[in-house]
Amino acid sequence: MSEDLNQLSAVRQIELYRKGELSPVEVTMAALRAIDRANPRLNAFCLVDTEAALAAARASEVRWRKGEPQGRVDGVPTTIKDLVLSKGWPTLRGSRTVDPKQEWSVDAPAVARLREHGAVFLGKTTTPEYGWKGLTDSPLTGITRNPWNPEHTSGGSSGGAGVAASLGLGTLHIGTDGGGSIRIPSSFCGVFGIKASFGRVPVYPPSAFASLSHLGPMTFSVADAALMLGVIAEPDPRDANGLPHEPRDYLAALDAGIAGTRIAFSPALGYAQVDAEVARLVAEAVDAFASAGASVEPAEPGFANPLGMFRTFWHAGAAQLYRSLSGAQREVLDPGFVAIAKEGEKIGIANYLGDATARLGLGAALRAFHQRFDFLVTPTMPLPAFSLGAVSRQPIAGDAPLGPNGERWDDWSPFTYPFNLTGQPAATVPCGFTSSGLPVGLQIVGRPFDDVGVLRVARAFEIARPQHWRRAPH
Repeated sequence: MSEDLNQLSAVRQIELYRKGELSPVEVTMAALRAIDRANPRLNAFCLVDTEAALAAARASEVRWRKGEPQGRVDGVPTTIKDLVLSKGWPTLRGSRTVDPKQEWSVDAPAVARLREHGAVFLGKTTTPEYGWKGLTDSPLTGITRNPWNPEHTSGGSSGGAGVAASLGLGTLHIGTDGGGSIRIPSSFCGVFGIKASFGRVPVYPPSAFASLSHLGPMTFSVADAALMLGVIAEPDPRDANGLPHEPRDYLAALDAGIAGTRIAFSPALGYAQVDAEVARLVAEAVDAFASAGASVEPAEPGFANPLGMFRTFWHAGAAQLYRSLSGAQREVLDPGFVAIAKEGEKIGIANYLGDATARLGLGAALRAFHQRFDFLVTPTMPLPAFSLGAVSRQPIAGDAPLGPNGERWDDWSPFTYPFNLTGQPAATVPCGFTSSGLPVGLQIVGRPFDDVGVLRVARAFEIARPQHWRRAPH
């Protein structure tokens, strides 16, 4: 074939499988070779199972030759973040506290659905310990590096998946997002990622971070994410928070256009400090929505920075997880994780319940805002991927990326965590590159449960600005 197999979308792969012009074995072998080349430099994968991947690809090839594909993603190379259970592989969560020598016989719901639909699992992608921060380094697996500049961070906590999506190390990638963990690395690595509405994608076992934690696709194209979401959003009785199932073809709904859509643009949410180059690129990108027929106007949703509220729930979740560990396990934890767990232990019940009430108020304020606007767009991140030396609480010492008030990951992620508090769907699209060649992301936030709308707006942007969607050169 003249096409680079590692650049093919899942939609294109399936089209070629159906025509008999391409085999899942060819695509899987190409992905595995690419992983072999890239992973020693960038550390996107903590586990690669070549034998299992090729066996699954051969089985898929047989099904396609018979004209009997198993499901919607049969034969598509797929990765799983190492926070998500996958049968037969250890899920170590980036932590030395997890014993790999135990029975691993359960698939998380998203993995089970993808397996049922014939996905070819390549391996597991890296995460910080228990996914606790917006960077990807851990005591167990070390540092995951940015594919555009290996001296810069990939973001996190789904950093391995972001690198894999950028380079074509597989096609579909499972990410999790408790405060931006899909959108941060997607923005820093220049790919598409969507945090689906809370409950849209069933989760099991429950996260220690409870209703902050979402699951969703990370892909190079919007269409691939729509295809993937249609699979992983199928119901699972193990998730008590699962939304009522809506049999929906997200892919078929993509190209309806956005004419008449009302979009609010908030360049700073009223409180964020944004790098000047990022602000300019995002402001220029917003014009694409007006060109596609949407009504776009500057507007602030009108809430104060909810960082303190977010930290109440995030740190309390860390404390709960910390309490479940033995003394010996605590000794090998990431010191940064220990620090927030200790802070979480100090949160009183009155403060916790007060912030729970305030969280409801934030959700109500956003719902009122969406009476006026269908969507809200913002920068995804206030800065591009920064140097690994500019990360607090990292193995590499250095200055905080936003100065003395930007030490912690949530200091420099002001656009992402509000929408974990509200549970709304939120996606990031690549919208340009800095003068130093680093990607910048634009965030699209939809009404509660309007995942299809967010995908549709993202697709309209992808069509309008294809020049921003580039594979990393490494």
